[in-house]
Amino acid sequence: MKKILPIALTALTAVSAFAGGYRVSLQGQKQLAMGHTGVAVVNSAETLFFNPAGAAFLKDRFNFSAGGNALFARTKFQNETYNWSASTENFGTPFEVYASYRATDWLTFGVAVYSPYGSSVSWDKDWQGSHLVNDIDLEAIYIQPSVTFKVTDYFSVGGGPIYVTGGVSLNRNLNRSLTDEEGNRSDITIEAKNVTAWGWTAGFMFNPADNVRLGVNYRSEITMEARDGDATFHDLPAFAQGTYTNTTFSADLPLPAELTAGLSVELSDKWLVAFDYNRAYWNVYKTLTVDFANNTPSSVNPRNYKDASTYRVGTQFKPNDKFAFRAGWYFDESPVQDGYFAPETPRNDSMGFTGGLTYQISPKLGIDASFLYLHFDETDNSYDYYNEEGQNVSFGGTYKNVVFSPGLGLTYSF
Repeated sequence: MKKILPIALTALTAVSAFAGGYRVSLQGQKQLAMGHTGVAVVNSAETLFFNPAGAAFLKDRFNFSAGGNALFARTKFQNETYNWSASTENFGTPFEVYASYRATDWLTFGVAVYSPYGSSVSWDKDWQGSHLVNDIDLEAIYIQPSVTFKVTDYFSVGGGPIYVTGGVSLNRNLNRSLTDEEGNRSDITIEAKNVTAWGWTAGFMFNPADNVRLGVNYRSEITMEARDGDATFHDLPAFAQGTYTNTTFSADLPLPAELTAGLSVELSDKWLVAFDYNRAYWNVYKTLTVDFANNTPSSVNPRNYKDASTYRVGTQFKPNDKFAFRAGWYFDESPVQDGYFAPETPRNDSMGFTGGLTYQISPKLGIDASFLYLHFDETDNSYDYYNEEGQNVSFGGTYKNVVFSPGLGLTYSF
């Protein structure tokens, strides 16, 4: 049993890297259009995600923002040595809702609800890498209440707890060759529901000049605790049915802490530019340990991720009171090291190109639109730690990835 689940359960950790392993940032239409900068930007209630301290500087007492994206992801795999090829095209619908209320001149309350991880990856059934993964379906919703204190007209602090709830389902073949008497590949489905966790976020914002803002935000490490998940086997040959029995499992899955720092500058009453630097402390994800309910020895799956950085730049141009146009770019480093590249998270370094606009229907109500094109560097890599019959077996090839995502939202304030 211990050889069956080491890699399959790593799908749960995709919660920390976006569904299917794509680390895509889609937590606000305005800020996404500006390269997903925002730690030092005060545009709307979206600041509750990027830096809760910014809520102190919103002009209106009540601010509301909501939106959603259509996420299209495509991955192609090829191994020319063995003439292998496979592809996966997947769709997701992440969303966000933010609301803030300024109770006094110095105290603001807010709540943020967003789904940064909620999509799927589905490879061709019984493809060459099916012993690692056939398909994954992930769901996660973050609920983040916050409180912000305006210490002075130039400095604020804010933060609050983060509650995460979600689940995961994964299917993969038991190994590279096992079939039942009719030739169907033997497989296992792993499912964990109602996986919950707590974390926190805190930040500050400082305005050293009327046209300059500095911001820093920290998001804590979060441990997703999967308990009593179900492991179900299918299409087993008769001789294996006594060996592979349905069981439950438990696993602790660390999501890395993140630190973001940045600044924004109003070049004029029409132009705004912003820069963000993000550091994700992926080094906490060294192994995945899985404990089974039927006294099977724990399985340990090495991952050895490394810390990774993201560099972002964005701009906003407001020619009049009706329109605001935005554009941005970012470079996102992959935390995956050579030899640990698995097809349930087939991602490499990437560049994101963004754009969008706001049309102000009235002084209180606006419609926001955004677009993201995310291009991953082509990589020739492998996962070298799949264990079969006591031996590590390598699986690899060339991966090509691309993601694009249009989004719509609205902003309301008074």
